[in-house]
Amino acid sequence: MRARFLGSLIVIATAFAAPAYAEPGSWLEAPALQNSPQTLPKMSRGDRLQNLEFLFGALKVAPDETSAKAIEQRIWAVWVVSPSDTANLLMTRVRTAIEAKDTDLALKLLDGIVKIKPDYIEAWNRRATLNYMKKDFGQSLADIREVLKREPRHFGALMGLGMILSETGDDKQALEVYRRLLAVYPKMQRIPDMVKTLQEKVEGRDI
Repeated sequence: MRARFLGSLIVIATAFAAPAYAEPGSWLEAPALQNSPQTLPKMSRGDRLQNLEFLFGALKVAPDETSAKAIEQRIWAVWVVSPSDTANLLMTRVRTAIEAKDTDLALKLLDGIVKIKPDYIEAWNRRATLNYMKKDFGQSLADIREVLKREPRHFGALMGLGMILSETGDDKQALEVYRRLLAVYPKMQRIPDMVKTLQEKVEGRDI
């Protein structure tokens, strides 16, 4: 009975996982907003939280990478939309600035978004990405903390945190973060191999 329930959960979640947004292009970056603010879906907070709980349950038991990736895309689709039309509009301008390689403008826009809508985690998440690209690891880590404070299961932010810890030589903490990530998203590409490599480095090989 349990196996049948879990299988149904995966099938349903995957069926609703049409890729309305582009695949994340970096370890922290959410998919770009491709729809105009007027056409973005509207969800109540209750619906949003219920959808995420369902999807994260499906993500944890996904049988393979293909199913997991489809569920991941649906989670991004929920995360990327803010209840605030102003925040959504500004985020489309962030995307335009990034495409124009105007990082300074993108950061200024993101600064504005987190001030007017601090509970919109994707603004923090994208700012973390840009700060990482600028090698400002301190500010990137501060932004990641804001993401994880609001959504501890945010696999993009966990991935970013693990990468920064690895790059700064803290392999032990990086290993702990990647293990947290696997608990949320067991089929995330490359992470099991990274955990194995770090585990051998930090804890030694099994005899």
